[in-house]
Amino acid sequence: MSNTTHARRKSPLAWALIATIALGLAPPFASAAAAAENTTASSGQALSAKQQSIVPIAAEMAAGNLPRLNAALNRGLDAGLSVNESKEILVQLYAYTGFPRSLNALSELMKVLDARKQRGIHDPAGREPTPISAGSDMLTLGTANQTKLLGQPARAALYEFAPTIDDFLKRHLFGDLFARDNLDWQSRELATVGALAAMPGVESQLQAHLGFSMNVGLTAGQLREVAQVLAQAGDVDAAARTRTALEKHLAGAKR
Repeated sequence: MSNTTHARRKSPLAWALIATIALGLAPPFASAAAAAENTTASSGQALSAKQQSIVPIAAEMAAGNLPRLNAALNRGLDAGLSVNESKEILVQLYAYTGFPRSLNALSELMKVLDARKQRGIHDPAGREPTPISAGSDMLTLGTANQTKLLGQPARAALYEFAPTIDDFLKRHLFGDLFARDNLDWQSRELATVGALAAMPGVESQLQAHLGFSMNVGLTAGQLREVAQVLAQAGDVDAAARTRTALEKHLAGAKR
């Protein structure tokens, strides 16, 4: 799995409550130089159709709108998502939207695949994640993955107050989930941003993940495109939250 850190962070992690809903602190900011690089570099590079399709899948899952999720999943498969990539998106997002949303979404994916088979569409399964060596220290692996994503080790008073959530984040979210290499980190962050954008009240986490998205190589222009994709899908409020959070992140990065 290849993941490139593009910026150094200056403040603590804001992240998700593993079993239920996103939880976090004030978002970190990239350095001004890194923000400028990601704002201008690859300015002509748009998100691929496959990348775009991830955003409404995540948003509709988070909103619990199963009819619209059904349509978004069909569009994603048509755009090139494999079955395993689609499953991986919905599995990862339980850490941000909760088990009930994830289970409902996976059930909807099963319906989508069955209907497509009946229409003679055979979607590629895609590859399984590379097995992790037996005896791997998931806490160490997860801590390393988290540090790559943030650009520096995560430190926060919250983790001293509730060390269990720090352990779950490192060991499970960044270890068990992010170590699965059948979905790249840019796709994982696009899914997370799409889900958080659809959930009112988690704007600080959304802002943080827009920064993390830039750390794994997505540009400001591509993240503005995320807002456009949400708006075109009818998620006007989610699009507005994304635009506002991105501009706040970019403004903070210039300080």
